[in-house]
Amino acid sequence: MKAAIYTQKRDLDTFLYLSKFISELDSKNVSAVLHKDTAEELRFSKIFATFSNKEDLKKQEIDYFFSFGGDGTILNALIFIQDLGIPVIGVNTGRLGFLACFTKEEIFTNLDKILDHELSVTQRSVIKVNNVNIDFPFALNDVSISRKETTSMITIDSYINDEFLNVFWGDGLIVSTPTGSTAYSLSCGGPIISPENDNFVITPIAPHNLNVRPLILKDDVKIRLKVESRVPQYSLSLDSRLYHIDTLEEISLEKAPFTLSLVQPRDISFFETIRHKLLWGNDKRN
Repeated sequence: MKAAIYTQKRDLDTFLYLSKFISELDSKNVSAVLHKDTAEELRFSKIFATFSNKEDLKKQEIDYFFSFGGDGTILNALIFIQDLGIPVIGVNTGRLGFLACFTKEEIFTNLDKILDHELSVTQRSVIKVNNVNIDFPFALNDVSISRKETTSMITIDSYINDEFLNVFWGDGLIVSTPTGSTAYSLSCGGPIISPENDNFVITPIAPHNLNVRPLILKDDVKIRLKVESRVPQYSLSLDSRLYHIDTLEEISLEKAPFTLSLVQPRDISFFETIRHKLLWGNDKRN
């Protein structure tokens, strides 16, 4: 059995913690395969097999992908895993952590259950962006369009399955998955959607028209967007990756043909997670 290990942290605490975790894997006859940058920069005494792309993971027949960090680290893990279907285990060494649901201590107590397939695996939908030339046109959380190098509003013509929806005036627009509904979309007034739903959410960013509100759609639609701006480019964000796109380029969005498999404890539900992370119920009247 092989487990990929991915982190974006390079400090001493990370080195000591991963050394302990890798030793635990080794005691269970699980071979650790490290991200190339992690292996090179943390300088472990042992030489490990490494990966740097999807092909490496596929070639080495990885069984599990352990992500150490926050939710952003899991979002980046999608770049490596793509459509391979490798289950992701998020260990939260960051801050809020909606997706990275295991603490640094809990991962040790749950490791046997993970390796024995005794925990829940949820399938998280992914958005695909068409008609633009970018290196990885997929997002787990959301795709957002926003103004670039201007304080003026931009306008976004939107179409659903080629039927005109609206012209959005404002700072931009977010199209999110249920997974991304607790991220940028939520901060802009979008609804929270539980991850098993097959939906997209269109959320305007600082709309000029106050009667414009977030819209929930079935995720089998195609969304076409065209931007007009006083400058020749706009910003296109896929999760944490930022691109600058010419306003002449229309984009279309649709559900990707694959999902991300996310391992979670059976005793922790989505509703418990949002209640804990968003501090629901922390009111002296309760």
